[in-house]
Order: sequence, then C-alpha cells, then structure tokens
Amino acid sequence: MPASGVSAAAIAARLSALGLLTRVEEHPRHTSVEAEIPESVSADTWREVLDVVAEADRFGLLATSLNGRTLWAVVRKTVPTTGDVGGPGHQR
Repeated sequence: MPASGVSAAAIAARLSALGLLTRVEEHPRHTSVEAEIPESVSADTWREVLDVVAEADRFGLLATSLNGRTLWAVVRKTVPTTGDVGGPGHQR
C-alpha cells in the first residue's frame, strides 16, 4: 500500500473511532477518505474531526438536502522527483 494509502487509512480509523462511517478509495494521484456526518454532532466532536482531517492534503464538506453531509479528505500520492517534472520550459 502506498504511503498515501497508509495515511488515509489512519485518518479513516480515527474518524471511525469517533463513530463515523468511513470509506477509503485509491485513485491514480491520491487516496480519498469520505465519512458520513450525522445531523447532530457536538462541538467537541467537530473539533476532533477537524484535527483528524487537518492531516490530509485537502479536505472539505459536501452538504446536500438529498444526501446529507459527507466529509472528504485527500492524501496526495508522492510524485517522482526525477525526470522532466516541470515540463520542457521549466529548467532548474
């Protein structure tokens, strides 16, 4: 499992420990974690949730009247540092 997967799994485990239903998905450039947020969440739990997702590269909350609230977090996979990373016009 890539390092992003390990980090995402740790985030998911901590969110699960807070009582949230989570899922982890591998993508070509990142690993994502999603968690369903119930209607009533205490302020203390929100603080803990934010502490957990702060370890991700990006995170956010999707809230709709149809699907409720879904918290998401993304951990980027490491990009190789060799080769022409910046493109043909970018030189060091």
